[in-house]
Formats: sequence, structure tokens, C-alpha cells
Amino acid sequence: MSDDTARRHLEGKVAIVTGSGRGLGLAYAQELARQGASVVVNDVDEQTAADAVASITSGGGTATAVVAPVGPTETAKLLVQTAVDTYGRLDILVTNAGVLRDTVLWKMTDDDFDSVIGVHLRGTFTCVREAATYMRANTIAGRIICIGSPTGQRGNFGQTNYSAAKAGIVGMVRTWSMELKRAGITANAVIPVAATAMTSTVPYFAAAVEAADKGEAMPAFFRHDLGFGTSQDVAGLITYLASDAAQDVTGQAIGIGGDRIQLWSHPNAVTTAYNDGGWSAEALDENFTDAVGDLQTVGESFPPLPDELQRPTADA
Repeated sequence: MSDDTARRHLEGKVAIVTGSGRGLGLAYAQELARQGASVVVNDVDEQTAADAVASITSGGGTATAVVAPVGPTETAKLLVQTAVDTYGRLDILVTNAGVLRDTVLWKMTDDDFDSVIGVHLRGTFTCVREAATYMRANTIAGRIICIGSPTGQRGNFGQTNYSAAKAGIVGMVRTWSMELKRAGITANAVIPVAATAMTSTVPYFAAAVEAADKGEAMPAFFRHDLGFGTSQDVAGLITYLASDAAQDVTGQAIGIGGDRIQLWSHPNAVTTAYNDGGWSAEALDENFTDAVGDLQTVGESFPPLPDELQRPTADA
């Protein structure tokens, strides 16, 4: 779809992007505005939010800010009310806000868990509930776009809270796609892979992050082989899913990064076996491997870095 077509699709549309003061969220907000939508940006820091608005309006876009933490119902109501009061309607919601509190299970506190679940999972729920309620009441065939993560699909060491939240978001999206279908509202999850504050601390991605920081093209190994790119590489999918062209795309988890796009499968049984009389512990002890087959892998694994992309380690 050309930029001109996308702009026609989003002209007159109004979008909310939570957690859009910087990083991926800012890239989404900027691209939606560039394609013609009026955007409500959101951050917990007033100056960050103001800078995000300025980055949009200085380029000819339209934006306003809501400074508030995502999670509480009051923030969800404020976001939707701001969109309606300022721009007259709401068509698009992108739930991107999140925090990290990484640590292993036995060191994770209640606050570590609750704070991540509160922003990612509860915040997605409260914002979508408020937006969907408005869209249904006003007969708007809206677009709900929720941000997931490979961690929610595969798991990741030290991220009990984050993986639970991101997996839960995809589960909610599947349910919402069914509940909102009659209203013509789509609900999808986007699984981005990009250079962010989180990935910038991972030595494996150092060469890619360095290139992005310098405004240079990332090595093809990252963009093609790993599907790892910039925040702007993800924004095109957000715009597409927000447009009328994606009216039949709903209930999906779509991965994007660098030069790659992926459709994640819904969980499905990979093997099925039967045993007359049921599966006792003794029957399982004798037949488990034959009945179940190869077990599923967890976590993400990456191929070795090419020699030219290696970076010296701290103890080298």
C-alpha cells in the first residue's frame, strides 16, 4: 500500500497510542500522524510527552498529550475523553505502555510482579474496554492494536512478570476479536523485534544498535536473518492494521522486525494419542514418549554472530 493510499485511509481518523513518549510508541504515533491521523500521545513524564507532541506537530501532524500512568480505569477514561473532546471521535487504539522489573522467580517481589502486570496487562484491558465501549456506542468500526512480545510467545529467563503479561495480552486479543466482530471492530496483537532501550543492553545486538544510533543501515544479518530492525520498521504494520485495508484482519498475532514479517500460530495440539481406559501414571510411565513425541522448546535461540559482527567482551 502506498503512502498516499495509507494517508487517505487514515485522514480524519483519531488514534490513541499509550506509552508513546519515546521508543517504539513514539514511532507508532509519528507514523500514524504522518499518515493523516490525529494522535493522542501518552507518557508519565510531562516533558517527554510534550517533546513527542512537538516532534509530530513540527512535521505538520496533529497531536495532543495525556500525562498519566496507564493501568487505572481513570487513565483509560481520560485518554478516550481527550480524544473525543479534542478531535471529535476515536477510531484507533494502540496499547504500547509498559515497564520492566526483570529478575528471576525466587527474587521477584510482589511489587515487581504487580507493577508489570498492572501497566501491561491491566492497562491494556482498561484502555481497550474504554475504547471498545465508545466505539460500539458510536457505531465506529475501530481498530484495536495491542503490543505483545516474543517473550510472551516463547518465554525468557528472568521475565516471569513480563512474559505473563504479554502472553495474556495475546489471549485477550483473541477473545476480543470474537466479541467485537459484530461491531466491525478488529483486535490484533503486534509482536515487534527492534532496537530499544531493552535490547541496547544485550551484547549480541551491539553492532545493530550501534548502527541504528549512528543513523546507519543495520547489517543484513540482523535485518534479514533475525528480523531485527528499528522502531520505524514496526510502525508500517501498525499503520496498516489501523487502516480500512485491514478490515478483515482480526484475532491475529503478527511479528515484525527489520525486513521480516511473521504470523504467529495460535496454540494447537501438536500430537494426540489415546489409551483405552485413560492415562494412568503407569500407562504414562510406559508410553509417555511414544504418545507425546518430541517436547516443545522454550525461550529464543539465536545463530552465532558472523565474525565481522563480533564485539570484544568486557573480560577479553
